Amino acid sequence: MSSTPVSPEAFRDATRLLAGHVAVVATLGRGGAPHAITATSWTWVSLDPPLVLVCLHEDARVSEAVEDSGTFALSALGADPASTATARWLATGGRPSLGQLDRVPHRPGPVTGDPLVDGALLALECTVAARHPGGDHVIVVGEVVGMSAHDPAGGAALRPLLYSGREYHTLAPVRA
Repeated sequence: MSSTPVSPEAFRDATRLLAGHVAVVATLGRGGAPHAITATSWTWVSLDPPLVLVCLHEDARVSEAVEDSGTFALSALGADPASTATARWLATGGRPSLGQLDRVPHRPGPVTGDPLVDGALLALECTVAARHPGGDHVIVVGEVVGMSAHDPAGGAALRPLLYSGREYHTLAPVRA
């Protein structure tokens, strides 16, 4: 059987059909400056111990900062206008390295001190358990050492912010 190599462009176009849950990965770099980026390549790995993984571009400033600090925070965003604006801003290439979170409401995590985005559906504080090369990305496995989940007022459930086809989306219930 003959196989044609898959080009990066074709692979990127095909994977745009899938949805990824939008999160902000943040850490404190050298000198305590926050570094943050929008990520859609993340998932939980294990319950015992609690582990998550996130894929960071090898050239991203936040990747180097996570390696230096040994910790990171992951804030899974809900589908609301403020979160969408945050996701767009932190996905913008060439934004200044200083003051990245000046326009993003956030607080220091109680365990690591890494920035947690206010209003996130789920906020995880992690210590780096492993790093693995993954092509043009680094796969960072983090052990969850702190966690908070959004407690919506009045029992209203927020829906996750998703990214697919170069656009932000949310879930809609499927009725049988």
